[in-house]
Amino acid sequence: MFYQLYEMNHAALQPARALADATRLFYSNPLNPFAQTAWGRSVAAMAELFERTTRRYGKPAFGLHSASVDFKTVPVAEKIVWSRPFCNLIHFERALPAGRPPDPKLLIVAPMSGHYATLLRGTVGAMLPHAEVYITDWVDARMVPVSEGRFDLDDYIDYVIAMLHALGPDTHVMAVCQPSVPVLAAVALMEARADRFAPATMTLMGGPIDTRCNPTAVNILAEQKGTVWFRDNVIMQAPWPVPGCGREVYPGFLQLSGFMSMNLDRHIIAHKDFFMNLVKNDGDGAEKHREFYDEYLAVMDLTAEFYLQTVDTVFVRHALPKGEMTHRGVPVETAAISNTALLTIEGENDDISGIGQTRAAHGLCPNIPDDRKAHYMQPAVGHYGVFNGSRFRAEIVPRIVDFIASHGRREASRPRRARSDKS
Repeated sequence: MFYQLYEMNHAALQPARALADATRLFYSNPLNPFAQTAWGRSVAAMAELFERTTRRYGKPAFGLHSASVDFKTVPVAEKIVWSRPFCNLIHFERALPAGRPPDPKLLIVAPMSGHYATLLRGTVGAMLPHAEVYITDWVDARMVPVSEGRFDLDDYIDYVIAMLHALGPDTHVMAVCQPSVPVLAAVALMEARADRFAPATMTLMGGPIDTRCNPTAVNILAEQKGTVWFRDNVIMQAPWPVPGCGREVYPGFLQLSGFMSMNLDRHIIAHKDFFMNLVKNDGDGAEKHREFYDEYLAVMDLTAEFYLQTVDTVFVRHALPKGEMTHRGVPVETAAISNTALLTIEGENDDISGIGQTRAAHGLCPNIPDDRKAHYMQPAVGHYGVFNGSRFRAEIVPRIVDFIASHGRREASRPRRARSDKS
């Protein structure tokens, strides 16, 4: 009943939030003389801080309406080109001049680990000048009716394979963080059966391929507690009246609590600074806080079966690096990968996926030729900096673009080798 109590508490605070919002508007109205005083700004700041810390944040928009291509600004339109109950595939379609040579197709697989795919807004924006970008837009599990069935790690892998089939041959795939494991598994399954839709390149960024390498606090917690503990303590039923009422989920608000507790002092200081910026009438500083936390505090529920299977497979049993992972009873043999080029990227200060965890993919793919493999460790960035920020744009993106250009557009006549060709 904990989820239901949370929803009741949220609903009970609605009148207080409405009053706080009205108070903020009153004391920030330029026609109100108190709005020009420190006292008036303090009242408005307290009201806004209360409203923001008690509201539920909806899914943000990508807001990518244009891109710079060939030094010209072109319009960008979001189009859903593939859809299943738990995921939509969004194409950021650029209005390019007729007759221009096509850019590589890039499938960005966003994490299904609490935040929405819009967390990768910067990743998409940085790649738009260089590729036809598609991204997995995962659906909040509480919004999917129980009648649509289950969704687990095996389904995730099936979705990735289906999307690669929908995009066609010579597609490039990029997995950010959590999806590194299912993407590597999907490519292994496709290569094992000589699937011509297997991607030309695979870029894995800050992913938990082998969490035995430099385990972080998150990795240690998962291994120590075990799958049963998580099933007993964090799995709940989605409450009425959401469409997914009755579905067993790992609630977004619990995930957010875990995220924030890892750096609680930093979040407290950020909100104190936000309050002081409002009192000092520092609009730029306050707006930066709003933009960051509007994204950070927007979370989604995960299906219980996907979350528990991921914890068990990736963090408790380390099934992929041990060669014990299966997909619907079929062994996932990463050694089958020989045609898809592999690029791995890590951050020096990553406290989610430690150094070496993503690079471990190279050891699992011995049949990829050395000239089709590369690894890069970005100095002075944490987990978020691996796929966003100034260093990502200046130092990581050029390497990804060069890797894709070097290993894409393979000759149509070149046969894809099944694993038996290498044995």
